[in-house]
Amino acid sequence: MTPVCSVYSQLLQLFPRGQFEQVVKQHQAEFNAKGFTCWEQFVAMLFCQVAHLNSLREVCLGLAGCESPLKHLGISRAPKKSTLAYANANRPWELYESIFMQLLEKCQTETATRSRRKFRFKNKLMSLDGSIIELSATMFDWAKYRQRKGAIKLHLLLDHDGYLPSFAVVTDGKYSELKVARGLSLEAGTILAIDRGYNDYGWFGQLTRDGVFFVTRK
Repeated sequence: MTPVCSVYSQLLQLFPRGQFEQVVKQHQAEFNAKGFTCWEQFVAMLFCQVAHLNSLREVCLGLAGCESPLKHLGISRAPKKSTLAYANANRPWELYESIFMQLLEKCQTETATRSRRKFRFKNKLMSLDGSIIELSATMFDWAKYRQRKGAIKLHLLLDHDGYLPSFAVVTDGKYSELKVARGLSLEAGTILAIDRGYNDYGWFGQLTRDGVFFVTRK
């Protein structure tokens, strides 16, 4: 019999179980876990993102409806909706921040050894922008944006060496992009590309004093 490895299980191979368990212990994330591990929670929520699902019910039904057993994903069965909801509400978010940073470091190492860019600046090139992601105002009443619309704003600093994010902040939709930008600490010599939404001569003066070059529209 030819062994079959699903695309999703191949994706999970980017997250070695040994490293994952070390981070779980570091954050004591499975305190009172009651049989539902952090790895099972991670598999379920990553499945939610990959499959573009909109609710925990869809996640649980989707995993339960898989044709093949779930053991190849490292879980024994699909979680119940209430179990997954409780884990999402009570487990430390710092666990998944650490997992993300491990993956980012791996990607940065990979792109550094396989860079195919046809041109290269002597200085580091970064792009900064803020993007609105609309949400339901009734479901996400904290995501302030407009009277009848909710939204969050993703503030992202993109490193063109490998095209990977080096900084990301999620705020409500009304939050000023400049407030986030002023909190950045960039190395001297960096070239920063921004749009005119960041026009602020006081901030430009600070960038100049810090030795940071910038390109923007008037």
